[in-house]
Amino acid sequence: MIYLSSFRFPDRDAELNFFWSQKQTCYNSFYPFQVLSEKEIERLDFSHITVLYGGNGSGKTTALNIIAETLRVRRDAAYNRSSFFEAYTELCEYELNTSVPDNSRIITSDDVFDYILNIRSLNGSIDEKREELFEEYTEAKYADFKLKSIEDYDRLKQINAARRNTRSKYVSKNLMKNVRERSNGENAYIYFFDRIKENGLYLLDEPENSLSPKRQIELLELIEDCAGYLGCQFIIASHSPFLLAAKGAKIYDLDETPVTNKKWTELSNVRMYYDFFKKYDSDFSE
Repeated sequence: MIYLSSFRFPDRDAELNFFWSQKQTCYNSFYPFQVLSEKEIERLDFSHITVLYGGNGSGKTTALNIIAETLRVRRDAAYNRSSFFEAYTELCEYELNTSVPDNSRIITSDDVFDYILNIRSLNGSIDEKREELFEEYTEAKYADFKLKSIEDYDRLKQINAARRNTRSKYVSKNLMKNVRERSNGENAYIYFFDRIKENGLYLLDEPENSLSPKRQIELLELIEDCAGYLGCQFIIASHSPFLLAAKGAKIYDLDETPVTNKKWTELSNVRMYYDFFKKYDSDFSE
């Protein structure tokens, strides 16, 4: 399903008109003005899967954030913006084939990192609680205690529980299961898996971060399946050769000025991988 068919950014003339309309002219930054216009990006047309390719500073993340803010799709983590961001989005235009689904969202690297850090923090609290339970078990098991009133009943249950169980069983029954049973990469993949639902528009900013090649391929399969069978549309900022190989993807090379469409095998980043492995081809055949 294609929800967003095209998006138009303001050109240099539109930006110049905006600057002339400002009463004040001394600003540290007009961001995101003068970023995409310098790349001569005026209009993007989208497919089921569209990839914005480019190196650092190419503008792919800026473009993704502009689209997300203009469409008002859900986001979690804060992002780099200036006081001119809203003024810029008001100059943008877009074409929809149908309304943007409510479950649409932008997912950034910061979202994934925050999720991983939250798990670490939670596990840290669990580890501290485990140590407390070790001490609690030892104290309760060997406590010299007599029930004197109903207020002491909870303490009595605690002591009986300690005396009926081994330390490991006592701790496991009173401790929330540690959620850190997976690596950071596995948790990152699960983050995408949990948040990508059917019938949605998803903007993904460098989703390959934190993912191993194996997990990147699994994410690629998830994206292809959701786009092919579950009514999803994806706009992805990435330079991962695995994601760039998405079936039927429309790819914009933001390293070029003006921006052009390319096959994934024509991209400099992919060619660099290809040439590197080709150089050591004999090592693989040993």
